[in-house]
Amino acid sequence: MLAGNAALCISEPQENTRPQMQASLFDQGDHPDQCVEHVLQDAKLLEYPRAFNAVQSDALFNTLLTEIPWQQEYLRIAGKLRAVPRLQCWMGDKASLYGYSGVRLTPCPWNKTVSDIHARIGELTGKKFNSVLINYYRNGQDSVAWHADDEAELGKAAVIASVSLGAERKFQLKHKHTNPPHKYQLQLRNGSLLLMGETLQQNWLHQLPKMQGLDQARINLTFRNIVSIQQD
Repeated sequence: MLAGNAALCISEPQENTRPQMQASLFDQGDHPDQCVEHVLQDAKLLEYPRAFNAVQSDALFNTLLTEIPWQQEYLRIAGKLRAVPRLQCWMGDKASLYGYSGVRLTPCPWNKTVSDIHARIGELTGKKFNSVLINYYRNGQDSVAWHADDEAELGKAAVIASVSLGAERKFQLKHKHTNPPHKYQLQLRNGSLLLMGETLQQNWLHQLPKMQGLDQARINLTFRNIVSIQQD
């Protein structure tokens, strides 16, 4: 098993005044264990563009699409129930209860395919997690608005590992405390892993915007730790 510092990381600097796109550092050849360090103000963002190769990624996508018990969640906005613009599944250890924006989630038991993905994250980063939120974006109209994963259950220094399968989508970030806000943008590629470091949720918001004309689907797995059930 590879430790987190066994992978070669290449730094990608931040620009403060406008959204910055990632460099195409891995267009030639296969480098499954290499990563790009996106240098953000007061936060660390590591990207493994080819954590899973194309064949693995497509197989994982198709398997998860049929195996995961997808749920449609609803939010109450201005007194009306509105459908969350994506399907979801919360999975993890039995005690990993979680909620956001008034939605309370009870975990499904670990799925073998999801456990295999979790193991691959451990090989690359040395990190382990006790839960995962799985999102199914059916097309470009499914999205997630500006937010930070800073709920109390995740603790004050949440590390989140995000795996993307399927359609490539834009991932946008903006700083919480600068005016105008510093911004950053990257493409979430099929088979990629994004590791969001301990201070990112405290200092940055992120979103997956709608994408007009996109018919292809995407599955995203965001592995995290519910701190109330962590063991020493």
